[in-house]
Amino acid sequence: GILSLGTPGVGKTTLGKELASRAGMTYINVGDMAKEGELYEGFDEEYDCPILDEDRVIDELEDKMSEGGVIVDYHGCDFFPERWFEIVFVLRTENSFLYNRLESRGYKGKKLQDNIQCEIFQTLYEEAVLSYREEIVHQLPSNTPEDLERNLDQIVQWIEQWMKDNN
Repeated sequence: GILSLGTPGVGKTTLGKELASRAGMTYINVGDMAKEGELYEGFDEEYDCPILDEDRVIDELEDKMSEGGVIVDYHGCDFFPERWFEIVFVLRTENSFLYNRLESRGYKGKKLQDNIQCEIFQTLYEEAVLSYREEIVHQLPSNTPEDLERNLDQIVQWIEQWMKDNN
């Protein structure tokens, strides 16, 4: 499996869907999956959003992950089993781009500020390095359409190489 990680608004979904279609993999957006299956354990008043039930998410994903060929997209990673992923990509976006993207999604106040802070402090990259072997964690710039193309090419090449090495 591949984990696509990053602050909301960095372009995980665009990358994940496009990658899945190019590489013939299954794309799973954990946020959407949780919404559809109501995999929540309460509501966070401060952030105005539901709280993910991590155990139920893992139960839900276990079969799919054991089949392989899955791209998982989420903004957190410390609760996924390490064995699920051969590689982890952390998408990074400059704050000015990110601010505009989040604002256009209707983020404001604390939620907007905290997501920008999270990006400034590389919070998710650090979480990834602590959760997985450092050599499988890669940061990718995700500011422009050109970045997206470059990232897709790079990841598709990596997948092809991995298939060769492991079959």
